[in-house]
Order: sequence, then C-alpha cells, then structure tokens
Amino acid sequence: MRNWVKLTAGAVGAVVLLAAATVAVGVVMADRKMQRKVEVAVQPVAFRTDAQAIERGRYLYASRGCVDCHGANGAGRTFVDDGALRIKGPNISPGPGTVVAGYQPEDWVRAIRHGVAPSGRPLLIMPSEDYNRFTDEDLSALVAHVRALPPVNGTAAVIDLPLPVRVLYGVGYIPDAASKIDHALPPARPVAEGVNLKHGAYVANMCPGCHGANLAGGRIPGGPPDWPAASNLTPGDGSVLARYPDADALMRLFRTGRRPDGTGVKVMPFESLREMSETDVRALYLHLKSLKPLPQG
Repeated sequence: MRNWVKLTAGAVGAVVLLAAATVAVGVVMADRKMQRKVEVAVQPVAFRTDAQAIERGRYLYASRGCVDCHGANGAGRTFVDDGALRIKGPNISPGPGTVVAGYQPEDWVRAIRHGVAPSGRPLLIMPSEDYNRFTDEDLSALVAHVRALPPVNGTAAVIDLPLPVRVLYGVGYIPDAASKIDHALPPARPVAEGVNLKHGAYVANMCPGCHGANLAGGRIPGGPPDWPAASNLTPGDGSVLARYPDADALMRLFRTGRRPDGTGVKVMPFESLREMSETDVRALYLHLKSLKPLPQG
C-alpha cells in the first residue's frame, strides 16, 4: 500500500513538473514568435487623395471589419474584454498616439495585406488573412480614407493575453495572421462588381479569419473560451445556410444581427456587416451556395 502511494505521488509530481515545463517553454516560444522578423517583399501602392478613392475606402472601412477594432474615427477601441483577456485596437488616425505616423506606401501594404509591421515583426491582432486578397485599387482606397480621417487622440494596441493563450500561441495552436498567409501570392485582379460568382468570391475574402480558409467553420483561433464555434458556410449537412434560403434572409441577418427565428448571434461583426451593400451581400450569398459541401471545421 505504501509503495502504491509513493508511486502515485511520484507520477503526480512528474505530471506537474512536465506541465510546468511545457508552460515555461510555451511562454518563451510565444515571446520569440512575437518578436520574430517576417521578411515580406512588397510592391508599394501609391497614395491617393481623390474623392472617389476616399469614398470607396470609407465603404470598405465601414463594411470590412476595420471599424470593429479601430472604431469609426480610427482612434482604436477595446473589442475583447472578459477580465482575463483584453484586446484593444490601435489608433490609426493621423492624431496623437497613432501607430501609423510615418507609414510609407509599402508599410501600408505590409501591414494590411501581410500582417507585418514596418519593423518586420508580426502584427499579432491584425486579421490580414481577411485583407490579403484586396486589389491594389481597394487597398489604396482604404488607405486614402484612413489618411483622410480627422486627427483624434489614441494609443497603441493593448494585448493582454492570459497565460494559457500565450502558451497556445507559443506552441502554434493559435497562429497569427502572418503565419497563415501565403506572402508570395500576387495581388488579386479586379473583377466586375455585380451579383456574380467572381465578385462574390472577392467579397468572401473577408470571412476566413473566423470561418477558416475553406469557410467550413470551427473553433475561432484565439477567441475567448465562451465564443461559439464559427458556422459552416459551405452547403450541405450541418451548414448554417439551411437557415437562409435566399439572399434576402442573409441580408436580414446582416442588418439585424438576428437569425430567422429571432435569436441573436453572439459573435459576428454586425457593426460592419450591416453596412455592406446589397450587391455585395447578394454576390456573397451566390458564392457561398456554389461552394463544395464540407463537414463542420
């Protein structure tokens, strides 16, 4: 009996030591990953100041998720705060505390498309996988709008990650955008705007950050524990599309944040989605319906 107790205590002690070692290694790896240099060769996209570009950029900023992290005025906002985890987007307006002071054209391309700061380190909370396929025209328009914002006070990003999240990031379970992007891909080619499959596929480029590269859904990387899994956007068994028989139903979801049965959706950037044009929503729906059915996740 005494030997069994000793063996059990020893096994428990070994497990505790192993767990502590794993945590320590994960934290070290996380720090190294956050400070690593990501080499990305980019072609600068020229600055624009014309009214057409600024208006297009305003629409993209409002409808593609930028406002959810940076706020309508670009000052930055806290978008996750559950006590243990707090994330605040940085100030990108031209005002005091901005993080984009001195950004050159290539710096904007590197940050938006590739999730990499001018220094080469990864931008940990920048969901560039959703913006990597921006055409040069749309990227320059978005930058034109941001540079034209009125100056407001703000701060740099705030990223307070609890220990488990740091460890999961360090060991690769939670990837940053820079590690998910194929940086060698050339910019997307412009497509005709309209309710067609090509434009729908272009609009759908805003979805992979939550719904995965194949849009089959699953656990949202880095999301708080109480966030539900992202829905499967492909057709077939288990697809959320069964709730939305036509584009009008999807549009009502985007406008109201509620499913057809009246229940609310907890995690979706509805502040942005409600700003999407009818053309974009209908083209997106057409594209989703054309996808190959895949199982959840």
